[in-house]
This record gives sequence, C-alpha cells and structure tokens, in this order.
Amino acid sequence: MSPVIPVVAGLLLAALWGFSAFAGWGVEAFCSDPGCVARLDGVVRLSSLFAVVAACCMAAALPAPRGARRRFTALMTAAVVAWVVAGGVLFAGGLIVR
Repeated sequence: MSPVIPVVAGLLLAALWGFSAFAGWGVEAFCSDPGCVARLDGVVRLSSLFAVVAACCMAAALPAPRGARRRFTALMTAAVVAWVVAGGVLFAGGLIVR
C-alpha cells in the first residue's frame, strides 16, 4: 500500500475533527441554547487530548526514511485510531450535552 493513503486519511480525519471542534459544525449539530455551547466546550477540550496525540503521531511518522516502513505504519495507524477516537469523543459528548 502506498504511504500516501494513510497520510491523506489522517489529514481528512484531522480536517473533519477541526471543523467539528472549531468551525461551528459541532455547535450546529448538537446545540440550540447558550448553555449547551458552554458544555460542548468541555467536550472539545477532552477530545483535544486525543487530537494532540494523533497530530504528534502523524508528525513523527512523516519524516520516516524509506527503510523504516514498520515505524511509519505503526505511527500512522496510531494517528488514524487517535483521530477516530477524538471524533468519537466529540460525537458522543455532543449527544450527552445536548
């Protein structure tokens, strides 16, 4: 498999999480009153912990030399899983604070 595929997947998941957390998609999806917006901020902070882990894994994986295929695969797998968990926390938390 080409290394471009997991990198693009990670970047798309990062963009989805970023738009949901900071561009108002999460507020539009889950909140209708100002109190909900304040509660959703706490969910975004919790989700941010996983997003930071994912971003660090992606950053560590990208400068991998050609022979370090296992390291790249392990780090990118961890990054994609962390992005999915960050999105899941944001979604589940949004449903709870609703």
